Amino acid sequence: MYQVSRRAVLAGIAGSLAAPALAQAPVKTSIGVLRLASSGPVFVAAERGYWRELGLDVELKYFTAAQQVPVAVTSGDAEFGVTGLTAAFYNLAGRGALKLVAAQSRDEKGYPLTAYMATTAAHERGLRTLKDYAGKRVGITTTGSTFHYMLGLIAKKHGFDLASVTLVPLQTLPNMQAAFKGGQIDGILAPVTLARALEADGSGKILAWAGDETPWQLGALFTSPRAIDTRRSTVERFVAGYVRGAADFHQAFNLRDAAGRQIYGTNYAETLSLVARAVQQPTELVAQGLPYIDPQGRLDVGDIYNQVAFWQQTNLVAREVNARDVIDLSFVRGHMNVPRA
Repeated sequence: MYQVSRRAVLAGIAGSLAAPALAQAPVKTSIGVLRLASSGPVFVAAERGYWRELGLDVELKYFTAAQQVPVAVTSGDAEFGVTGLTAAFYNLAGRGALKLVAAQSRDEKGYPLTAYMATTAAHERGLRTLKDYAGKRVGITTTGSTFHYMLGLIAKKHGFDLASVTLVPLQTLPNMQAAFKGGQIDGILAPVTLARALEADGSGKILAWAGDETPWQLGALFTSPRAIDTRRSTVERFVAGYVRGAADFHQAFNLRDAAGRQIYGTNYAETLSLVARAVQQPTELVAQGLPYIDPQGRLDVGDIYNQVAFWQQTNLVAREVNARDVIDLSFVRGHMNVPRA
């Protein structure tokens, strides 16, 4: 019943927005995106023509690192962006360059997306639980990254000082893998496919999954305040098409039974093939790391506030940045955990 009513609502939104668009040429716009499964709503919306139905001609611009996407939106190289949230993002947003408008992926219980790991040698020396990260060397991509924030979350949850952990920025996943295998670090945070490969070849142990330990708002869709002010109709239509893609993604991959086991949606195989083509990986590999996507594009606003506060406490985001000012809640209804004004 829920799914039927949801589809009806989405169809109504699309119809009301598309009607005036059909009388004129499609409006050109663009989105900066990474070739990751978490960008699935973008790939679905583009492939299934949801934006075309709304009168938009959307160009997908591919980038290779998360920090490149908000820079592209800030510079005008792309009108929209979707990627993981970092300290660098909030610094740009805090200067008035970016606004969050909808959700991308969330780390959620039951979704093995990012693993906390220990090398086999470190595990034998006593690195058995997340609390044992205190005093250890842990590899991350960069200071201010999503991995950095996830370590902050577990430090708070398990009662140790994040400053006691030596964070080792290694820039790329191949560098992290090499340092992990070479024993230069005690642990890493690793995407599911890399984590399982490292555990399978005996290099290390998975201690826990981020979603099971500390669910949080990992990524988001954003644009510039300039676009909101001068091209609001375009932003409204873009978000509506994106949310239709998110609903399809959720229906295919995120349904669970009462015991938490995955229920394969009727569009599972076709949607998996679509996403696999977009990320240029085999379907069996993509299936291992499918994230949770809210079907309505709703943000966990409370966690956005927490992220800004964390980065300010670590002196990576300016104190004058106000979390309220980096979010526009008007394009999606029902955002979660919205703090009272």
